[in-house]
Amino acid sequence: MDDSLTDVLPSYAVPDRRHGETLYSHEVRWRDRAYFLEGQGYLLRPRLRPGWQPSWVGTKKHFFEVEDGISTPLRDHLIDATRLSDGKMVYIKRVQTGDLESRIAIKLSSDALRSDPRNHSVPILDTFVDSDDSHISYIVMPFLKPLDQPEFEYIGELLDFGEQILEGLSFLHDNGVAHRDCASPNIMMDASAMFPKGFHPISQSFLPDKSGGAPSYSRLSAGVKYYFVDYGISSAFPLDSVPASRLVVGRLGRDQEPPELSDTVPYDPFMVDIFVVGNIFRREYYDVPTNLDFLQPFVLAMTNPNPHARPSARELLEQWRLMQRSYSAVSRHWRIRLRGESILDRLVYDGIYSVRLVVHFFKWLGGKRYPGA
Repeated sequence: MDDSLTDVLPSYAVPDRRHGETLYSHEVRWRDRAYFLEGQGYLLRPRLRPGWQPSWVGTKKHFFEVEDGISTPLRDHLIDATRLSDGKMVYIKRVQTGDLESRIAIKLSSDALRSDPRNHSVPILDTFVDSDDSHISYIVMPFLKPLDQPEFEYIGELLDFGEQILEGLSFLHDNGVAHRDCASPNIMMDASAMFPKGFHPISQSFLPDKSGGAPSYSRLSAGVKYYFVDYGISSAFPLDSVPASRLVVGRLGRDQEPPELSDTVPYDPFMVDIFVVGNIFRREYYDVPTNLDFLQPFVLAMTNPNPHARPSARELLEQWRLMQRSYSAVSRHWRIRLRGESILDRLVYDGIYSVRLVVHFFKWLGGKRYPGA
């Protein structure tokens, strides 16, 4: 915003240049560990480095126009950083040393399990103990984006998502891990291939330095990988344990709809996972769009009130892959329609996507990859 505009705005509409000049308490805690983290090979954003001075002070700029004016989200345990060895963005998570969450995540990232192509558990790139407090440790993960940012656009994107998630859930269950909180906030994606010039870790529609918008490809053309994160309430069982011993109690978790949840009556946590993922399909994709009828049998089976009647993750994966075979390359490149579209909206959007489809396949016939598809 230039000064010519601020001169004509009423005073209450002009942003305060002083906003963000002082770190919030959760930012101060990370700033105080900045040198330690840098010694481990991870650089925090300029705002969180000791001695930081707001770059917009004394200029005509406002805080929202510059990179260091973006405050860190209120997440006391999680911070973005840059890995010094290669410039890649990562997440650093503060955990209790040796807690269940980090033990499960690290085990699933072991060389033997990471080589399994079905593994969709968030990779643990590094782990180290705090130099001042041995009760605190840090685990380093790739920087991942929320599942719905950006939203799904093509039918093929949702087909790919479903296969990856059911594949990942099957892998967890085959290795004795019940996630127990695999709602959509705990399924994230590595979207680095979608953004050829990168993106800002907080204002993610902008370039890393916030100098402009971040150009992007579609999920369908770039390819993304989905990961399960946050094993804070997960359960891990020995592989040779019998089903009768794989029961839990507790009502923790973001999704409170599974009918068997109880603080007193033991239940099968693996079937809760099936219900919760089925609820993702139902709430966020089946109940809203209009041309995703292929989800209906999966939603009905996965959210069956009787947990004993729900299919296993492996059975669902086989059914999903069988269903996918009926989708041609053309149908995979068709858009997801939303309920409530007017006739005019539908005609306009269908026309746009028809043109995109034609262009894509001409590019494909010519042997060229078309990022915009």
